[in-house]
Amino acid sequence: MDSSPIIDPLPAPPGLPREARLDSIGALAAAQDDVLALAKRHVKVFDVDLSWGGWHTAARCDALSAFLRGVPGARVDIIVRDTRWIEATAARLTALLGRYAGAMTIYRTGDAARAAMDPLVIVDDIHFVHRHHIDWPHGTLSIGSPERAKPFVERFSEIWATGEPGVSGSVLGL
Repeated sequence: MDSSPIIDPLPAPPGLPREARLDSIGALAAAQDDVLALAKRHVKVFDVDLSWGGWHTAARCDALSAFLRGVPGARVDIIVRDTRWIEATAARLTALLGRYAGAMTIYRTGDAARAAMDPLVIVDDIHFVHRHHIDWPHGTLSIGSPERAKPFVERFSEIWATGEPGVSGSVLGL
């Protein structure tokens, strides 16, 4: 008779795929942190100007830096309608762009995407946070569902295709 202990396999992570309705700016920002912590390859961000979600904070920039530093081939692509807030207020994010210029881009939307008003954070084309409209403090978190993320990945690609140079991490020309 075998006397080795019986070891149950580890349970699957609870609730994957998982979706939640988010009903406040705080919940949206926290959900962005949650999906960023899952990043293994690529972070895609679309926003009006990044002013509402904590993108200028030390914690968020440290998380992005850890991702870019720790994952070979990692990418962060950000596209915003207006770069003025980033240029005036998000010095940490701009410094991060300068440090990881080969792995990070901040674009401005082109004319064809100027009407877009629903911020998105997409991680690895599997997880996302979607704020339904910039004027509304609610949205959706989805973790572990590539099928659910697919329309947002396509929407991001359409917005990204309109992109033009936005913020540079370089101080040349100043």
